[in-house]
Amino acid sequence: MIPMNNDELVVLVRSVLDAPRPWEITQAGEPVLRQVAAPYDGQLPEALLHELLDAMRAHLPGVGVGLAAPQIGIPLALAVVEDVAEVPEDVAAARERTVQPLLELVNPVYTPLGPDRAVFYEGCLSVSGLAAVVSRARQVHLAAQDRNGKPYEQELTGWPARIVQHETDHLNGTLYLDTAETRSLTTVTNLQKYWAQSGPEVAAAELGFPLEG
Repeated sequence: MIPMNNDELVVLVRSVLDAPRPWEITQAGEPVLRQVAAPYDGQLPEALLHELLDAMRAHLPGVGVGLAAPQIGIPLALAVVEDVAEVPEDVAAARERTVQPLLELVNPVYTPLGPDRAVFYEGCLSVSGLAAVVSRARQVHLAAQDRNGKPYEQELTGWPARIVQHETDHLNGTLYLDTAETRSLTTVTNLQKYWAQSGPEVAAAELGFPLEG
């Protein structure tokens, strides 16, 4: 993708905001998903940035727990994360899946904290219909900016850390399949049919893949 100037980015964002909702999410194979997103440094008018972030958050309920701007065709380092964690208690405990209030990620960077890894199935709106096991850092330090350009930092553990890593990877041109255990690959339908328990151990035994973090 040829780099866009600010005027072109404004036109693009306005066209995305004018598109029918819910958005048609950019799928694997689109160049924008494989390029490093441009750092956000005020390319959009403030009101337009806020409208975009609000619309990205509004897309999440019932669809996913995170969305990165490249997934709607916008090559800027912006993402949103929010998880109400409506899952059975045993699943929530096993995955350390806790409620994650809204995080607006502007130019996010994460750093793993410690050696601990967590291994679970993961899906993506941009890889429709599939899921695979991914090993990720169990705990990360997040540094980002909010919609007003104010820097903030957080430490995240468990599922919230996984979501932040997944969405930030999008901004670096990385899909979860790049680091997934390929023998674990499944359709979402079969994930729910066979492998919907709290952890991937049964799938590992049946499909023949390692669980090393």
